[in-house]
Parts: sequence; C-alpha cells; structure tokens
Amino acid sequence: MARQVLHVDCDCFYAAVEMRDKPEYKDVPIAIGGARDRRGVISTCNYPARKYGVRSAMASSQALKLCPNLIMLPGNMAKYSEVSSQVMAILQQYALAFEPVSVDEAFLELAPTSNAELIAQQIRQQIFSELGITVSVGIAPNKFLAKVASDWRKPNGQFAIAPGEVHDFVGRLPVKLISGVGPKSAEKLKDLGIHTCQDVRDVSAQGLRSQMGKFGEILIQRAQGIDDRVVRVRDRRKSISMEHTFVSDLTDEEEINQILDDMWPKFLARVERAGLQLLQLAPFVKVKFSDFQVTTLADHQRSVTMDDYRELLAQAMLRADKAVRLIGIGGRLQELNNSQMSLF
Repeated sequence: MARQVLHVDCDCFYAAVEMRDKPEYKDVPIAIGGARDRRGVISTCNYPARKYGVRSAMASSQALKLCPNLIMLPGNMAKYSEVSSQVMAILQQYALAFEPVSVDEAFLELAPTSNAELIAQQIRQQIFSELGITVSVGIAPNKFLAKVASDWRKPNGQFAIAPGEVHDFVGRLPVKLISGVGPKSAEKLKDLGIHTCQDVRDVSAQGLRSQMGKFGEILIQRAQGIDDRVVRVRDRRKSISMEHTFVSDLTDEEEINQILDDMWPKFLARVERAGLQLLQLAPFVKVKFSDFQVTTLADHQRSVTMDDYRELLAQAMLRADKAVRLIGIGGRLQELNNSQMSLF
C-alpha cells in the first residue's frame, strides 16, 4: 500500500499567536520582527498584510511603503516557543514517525491503512480548539508532495494528493516548487526551456544531469513525483553562518560595512532556506586578520539585526590593530529554542 505522509504547517505562526492573544489585531495588517528602519526585516506577517504585498524577509522600510498602516511588533520568542512545543506534542499523538522541520511545521507518517483525511481534520480541530491558532495540512504519498499540498488551501485548509493523481498533478507543477530550486537554478532551468515538471520529463535526462550536476537527478525524480526520503527525527542545526574573504586585506571600516551590506540579503536568503527565523537566532561575528589571527564575538541576549552585526564587527576589529582579510556573520539558535526542540 502507498505511504501516507502529512505536512502540517502553522498559518503565519508568530502573527497568529499575536492575533490570538490580542483579537484587535485579527483584521488589521501586522508584521513581526523588523524595526522600522531600512535595516529591519520582516520575520512573518498576517494575511491582511500579505494582501498589500508584504512578505517574510522583506525590509521593514519596503513593507511600510506597501502598507503604511502596518503594525510592527517586536515578537516574543519565549511565547512562540511554548506554543510550538504544544503544537508538536499534539502532532506526535497521531504519528507513526514524526519529523519537526522548524518551529512551525512538521512531517508525520501515518499507517497505510489510516484515514488520513479524517486525521488531518482532527489535527486541525484539536490545535484550534486547544491553542487558538490554525494549521494547514497536506496529504500525499511522500514528503515532497505533502509539502506542496499543505500550501494548496492555506490558510486553515487541507488538501490530499491520491497515488493515482500523482502523475498528472506533478506534471502541472511549476519547477520552482521543487525544494532546492532557488532563483539562480530557476533562471538556469528557464534558459533550458524548463518551467514545469512536465518540461523536466520532456528533456533528455542525460542532458539535464550534465547541465545541473547531481541536482539534475533530484529534479528528474521529483518531476515524476518520486521522493523516497523517510520521515524521522533529525538533529536540529544549532547555527547558520556565511563568510566573505576580501581580495585584498582591508582597513577601512566603511568598505567593510559595505561588504556587510552586500552579505545581508544573502544571509537572509540562507536563513529562509534553512526554515529558520531571525527571531530564533542570536548574532555572532567572525573576523580573520591579515596575520590569520581569528576572533569571534557573540551577543546571546539579542536577536539578529543588521545593526547588531555592525556593532559586533566594530568591537571585534578593535581586538587587533591589523588589516582584515575575512568577516563572517551568523546566528546561533537561542538556548530556549534548543531546549524546546530537544523535546521532539
């Protein structure tokens, strides 16, 4: 019998918790995370805000231009972590195998003989009645399709892809919905005339492997609706970071800050791909000097912002009066989240 995999995704999670606790926010646009200056970044927003084009990882200044009446909230990670623990505890009651993906989403494997649609309804009803937030659920024979399905009827919906529907359903999917297809690879596939999964099926498999390397094989499998990955608890990553090595050693603080400005959007994209949120991360920086001496500096009392990185870098560079050959920025999952995830 075919596998039955559920992907459960909380709807605008942080914003949903705020709307639950303050009903006056329910029908007005709100966003969590970003300060109101140009360096602030939106962590998440509710659906009224999304109608204006506001989205996660957007600069706060841009969000406010799109939606001048947007209410910006600083966020409360302790509260969100507590609700996340409660959501995950409910999900585990239903699963043969359980895999949390982030603070607000998880995969569940059910017995092949289970009534998956009824269980999805029960999960949604229980989470709403006990916790006051909504989730969307995707049901499919594998993880790839379950995640696609959970987005199909958001918010507060569920969608099932039956085994007999997989071939036709997947053929119509935009190739960008395959995990791992980012802006660069999407552009490369577009240049090859590939826009949908059916397009992947229609091209030479050997040619696609030569153009896309190992990822070409994954594309071929996903375009056929194949995903053999198992649902299992995995180690939670503890940090995320990126580095930049200069062509020549630098001493000018303004030049270093300009490179930091260039790194910032790339770091945000990396955080988003990892399924993390800035509010979960405490900032740290790394500086390598011209003599290869390395120093690091962290602030465990803050969440990640651009201003934090500027301050930490300035302090780290004062530790040695030398030119700089490399800077790195990153975030560590705050201790509260680490202990919370260990329960899973």
